[in-house]
Amino acid sequence: MARIARLRDDLINKIAAGEVVERPASVVKELVENSLDAGARTVQVALEGGGLQRIVISDDGHGMGREDAVLCLERHATSKLRELDDLHSLASKGFRGEALPAIAAVSHFTLHTAEPGAEVGTRVTVEGGAPPQVEDAPPRVGTVMTVEDLFYNTPARLKFMRRGETELKHVEEAVIRIALAHPEVSFLVEHGGLPLFTSPACPDDPTERIAAALGADVHPHLFPVEERRLDISVTGYIASPEYTLPTARGIYTFVNRRYVRDRGVIGAIQRAYQEYLPSGRQPLVVLFLEVDPQAVDVNVHPQKLEVRFSDSRGVYDAVLAAIVRTLRAAPWLGAAPQEADPKRQAAHYAQAVERFLTRAQEAAWGAPMPLPLAADAPSMGAPPPPVPMGRAPAFGQALPQLNEAPPPGYFGALRPLGLLGGRFHVCEGPGGTLVVLDPHAALERARLMDFHRLMEEGKGPTPSLFGTTVDLPLPAARALMGGREALARLGFDVEPFGGTSFALKSVPPGLEGVEPRKLLEALAHALPPPGTALDAVGLAEALRVMACHAAQGSADKLTDAQLRGLLAELDRADFHPTCRHGTVVVLEMPLLELERRAR
Repeated sequence: MARIARLRDDLINKIAAGEVVERPASVVKELVENSLDAGARTVQVALEGGGLQRIVISDDGHGMGREDAVLCLERHATSKLRELDDLHSLASKGFRGEALPAIAAVSHFTLHTAEPGAEVGTRVTVEGGAPPQVEDAPPRVGTVMTVEDLFYNTPARLKFMRRGETELKHVEEAVIRIALAHPEVSFLVEHGGLPLFTSPACPDDPTERIAAALGADVHPHLFPVEERRLDISVTGYIASPEYTLPTARGIYTFVNRRYVRDRGVIGAIQRAYQEYLPSGRQPLVVLFLEVDPQAVDVNVHPQKLEVRFSDSRGVYDAVLAAIVRTLRAAPWLGAAPQEADPKRQAAHYAQAVERFLTRAQEAAWGAPMPLPLAADAPSMGAPPPPVPMGRAPAFGQALPQLNEAPPPGYFGALRPLGLLGGRFHVCEGPGGTLVVLDPHAALERARLMDFHRLMEEGKGPTPSLFGTTVDLPLPAARALMGGREALARLGFDVEPFGGTSFALKSVPPGLEGVEPRKLLEALAHALPPPGTALDAVGLAEALRVMACHAAQGSADKLTDAQLRGLLAELDRADFHPTCRHGTVVVLEMPLLELERRAR
């Protein structure tokens, strides 16, 4: 008897719903994007019960005829894709043809639509993935999609839904992301008949949409940014350093008007602001990247929240340059903007051409053939700060991409040569390259990954023989008292011990030898405010504090074997989350440059 069988279509649709339809916000996102793809200029969203009871999406788009209205509820039926090559030139929001059948499979779904000028409209009803029921309906402008009793036939998924207020916030955030990218479209969101988010079309002044979506108080702090290169355009608005947030939730990035969360882009934004913001604060940024569709892959994430750039370095450099230029001009202080340096602009253009030719060589020959840079060519992105005579630029200034996204196997290929100044490790890289490492930053990066992994496993504090009592200043004691849930999420077991004293019973692995009072005081300043989501984003600053303290005292005691183990850990590490000391490679100098200096 065969053990493998083809899945039924209704079961396939419910599996797809697990990827595409995670919660009411996912439904709203997919349906509103369909409205935009249909050319809508007004989109209305009506909700009940946080979206679990009822979601109604109304638009004034071009609507559908009966054949299309029925066909759109079949898996992989779409109007946006015909051939494989179309994946490389997508201009629409959706393209997989999965969302509508997946939504209809886990709800009571109704579609009411009509083509312009039609005398009769179409109503299609689907009950939990059953065959569609089609009937005549009054003609109307555009389409109305109604989703009722979401997940009623998937109780396991329904059990994991949060309270209605929480789901409602996720829905509002999903609409805001779309609304920020489409100021030419009017949006109205209501819950239980009460308005939740309303914003008329404002194509001539996108800052009105930003103020409507993110708060009127941000409007006077917004300043435009712009950077245009060969095949990359960066535009948008950033808030002055006077307006900051406790988390990175105020960073909105869009690629070809599609909201994405790219770690490299976010890292470039945070790096641009690092000299302007106090520790623990994040900027507010709404940034739009226009990239040749053939140079970006949008088909790498089930919900299309991530993309892959063919020239990620060029994209990150453009983002960094756009923001740094505005920050250095300090327009919020009334300073006159600095005139662009023609030489620097020419260098940017030449380097963009060079990257283009390199990618062309890769496509033609199947392997990269890096082109040599002139010894005096300026670094890409924003201009580096002045470097004293006789001193090579720091690694983060000269080649920032290696501290943000090193090539695979980069650190494992290094051969340690010795210790410099009792602190820095000198290594030989491939081809005789001289590489200088900061072991504290390297250990900090590795420990940050360990703490991220422990938190994602969600095991909480583990029993240990560690135990001590710490007396803290009053502000720190108050912060720890209110942040005990966050501390437990991070792997600490802390209990009040009377007054401003705390009993620290256990710490996450790697922090056993750390001075407990300094660690708790630093954590008190890094814990998120009450109500913040206790995830990797909300606890990012606390994780950075833990990693920094875990690296202290150990960096100058590394044996050769420990150093090689650390290099192997760095090859497996994710370099996108920011560290307090992010510059692992202080210097990298090719053999040709050494020979040139020795002449």
